[in-house]
Amino acid sequence: MEKQVLESSEERTFQYQESLPSLPVPPLDESLSKYLDAVKPFLNQEEYQRTEDIVKKFENGIGKELHQKLLERAKMRRNWLEEWWLNVAYLDLRISTQIHCNMGGPGPYIEHCWPPKEGTQIDRACINIWHTLKYWDLLRTEKVAIERSGNTVLDMNQFRMLFCTCKIPGRTRDSLDSYFKTEAEGECPSHLIVLCRGRVFAFDAMHEGSMLTPPEIFRQLAYIQKRCYSEPDGPGLAALTSNERTKWAELREYLIHLDPKNLTLLEKIQRSLFVVGLDDSSPHATPEDYTELTRLGLTGDPTARWGDKSYNSIFFSNGTCSAFCDHSPFDAMALITMLSYAEKKIIENEGRWKGSDNVRDIPWPEELVFTVDTKIINEIGCTKELYYKKVSDLQLVSYAFTSFGKALIRKRKLHPDTFVQLALQLAYYKCHGRPGCCYETAMTRRFYHGRTETIRPCTLEAVEWCKSMLDPSESNYQRLQLMHKAFAKHNKMRKECENGKGFDRHLLGLLLIAQEQGLPVPELYEDKAFTASGGGGNFVLSTSLTGYTRFSGAALPMVQHGYGFFYSIRDDSLQWCTKLSGAGKGQDVIQRDGQARGVAHENLRFNKIKYKVLHLCWGNPQYSQAGDEGMWSSPAQKDLGVLVGERLDMTWPWALTAQKAKSVLGCTKSSVGSRAGRFCPFALLW
Repeated sequence: MEKQVLESSEERTFQYQESLPSLPVPPLDESLSKYLDAVKPFLNQEEYQRTEDIVKKFENGIGKELHQKLLERAKMRRNWLEEWWLNVAYLDLRISTQIHCNMGGPGPYIEHCWPPKEGTQIDRACINIWHTLKYWDLLRTEKVAIERSGNTVLDMNQFRMLFCTCKIPGRTRDSLDSYFKTEAEGECPSHLIVLCRGRVFAFDAMHEGSMLTPPEIFRQLAYIQKRCYSEPDGPGLAALTSNERTKWAELREYLIHLDPKNLTLLEKIQRSLFVVGLDDSSPHATPEDYTELTRLGLTGDPTARWGDKSYNSIFFSNGTCSAFCDHSPFDAMALITMLSYAEKKIIENEGRWKGSDNVRDIPWPEELVFTVDTKIINEIGCTKELYYKKVSDLQLVSYAFTSFGKALIRKRKLHPDTFVQLALQLAYYKCHGRPGCCYETAMTRRFYHGRTETIRPCTLEAVEWCKSMLDPSESNYQRLQLMHKAFAKHNKMRKECENGKGFDRHLLGLLLIAQEQGLPVPELYEDKAFTASGGGGNFVLSTSLTGYTRFSGAALPMVQHGYGFFYSIRDDSLQWCTKLSGAGKGQDVIQRDGQARGVAHENLRFNKIKYKVLHLCWGNPQYSQAGDEGMWSSPAQKDLGVLVGERLDMTWPWALTAQKAKSVLGCTKSSVGSRAGRFCPFALLW
């Protein structure tokens, strides 16, 4: 779905909620047929025959019984998956959800109104906060435009969770509390929480019935900043939210037992509109390279974010900013809609406040001073140490691919999202020499409280096309035919998933029914094919389109040594962010990557496919001990046309898709101005 223009209308934001269709349960035979199709790329003939037998046995046996029970559940609920999904995907997790599940993304304001500049932190923060508050007011009055895909109304429930929402840790399962109300529903909390140098402050965004203006918000932030800069740092209690969930639940209970006042303060944070983080870091950021800003937004100072809040707006010392969110209450597109609204208004006003500079006599911010003891102070220290150790294992790059974007892809009558997904498949296959099981998010908001379904881009058609691209004996005509088959397959899957006809959530529902009935785990879920193809959250490639806006995003990969790939598609470029988990301590190769270079291409013709893939093959077994000298002398590596910096560490124990620029089909190598290349898996398909 391409984003709709963000303007208010006469329709009320939530007026169609009760008329949305219920989430359907797909036919069992269709789901199992699609599952068999999805596992084919990962199995040999013998393995596939075994899996096919297991699936047939499931379909004619326990699967039929479980499916019938799932249909009965669906009759009693408008969304049979909603409660299950919230619990299984988020609230039941005992790992650090702040590290492993939260999502974030940099503000693109450096591209127009607000280039990085020291001393602008709270000047820009007060304007950004004000426009965000205006969006909250539009939601309260139900004047946010209803989103549609074509003419189909989409569920808007996730937008209620943007404000006044917080996850509460539990010993075995977390809970999710939301205090947002529309004006018609009643009073709604209106205060903000500000985190700065380990301290916690609160102030109301409303005064005598009207919203604070940017000059008034500036006054509040300046007061907080002055106090924090002139007084000792606070204990940094917010860091505890980055703990493993049971540990954080136990510490929260201890805090409340230590002093009942602590519960009142915790509840004030939970009920707040959102959290504002004032971070002393000054991340480098350019329109072509968001790497450091994205990294600090996602895994920066744990005392400057409350990991359980649905929305944290983090402002850095040089005026750059990032969003940081708990993923459980909503998916990225709801957040991006709000952020796009704020950006639109900031651009319209040239990044400035054009109203009155008058500041009313409003109450000063209140500091929330928790009662802590030596145990809590020590736990905060240990938590921060563990946090930084964990996030050091993550490698991240966020670059802009500027050779072309949606306009040119559309001109060639190709779907932009499918284009990127097939490019990823080719990049992975060329680097690793095998198919990469891949998750892509599909939106199911056509249905009541719909969230997501899984698209599996690694199809047999995509693999056959990848093989043809790497086979010098294949003709261009044959490659083109296979490419169109792969495109058609992916486009068909996307439509099916968006219309409630995917199979992954269906299989999950059948498994959960079995668990609720106390039945053994069906053989289908213990079969090698299930895990090898990505089932059970084992996707090596975890990907998501963050829309056709200037906003990109980031979240961690699903598995150790996996890739997270998030991308936005603009008219003339593609902004993308890749995360790699399991790099090892001190492996900051990606961050030392050289200055980015665009890839030029000319004479685009379909009857002569010119295919250029940008990535670097690091750490393959045949190169893992080669060192710099060996890398450049290897015939196989030369054949790949690798472009890398001069001092890259080649001892990584896993393959990293990054910076290769080579024309595959008889094209000459791309001309570049230096040996430093760019990590980018996009292929030019003409």
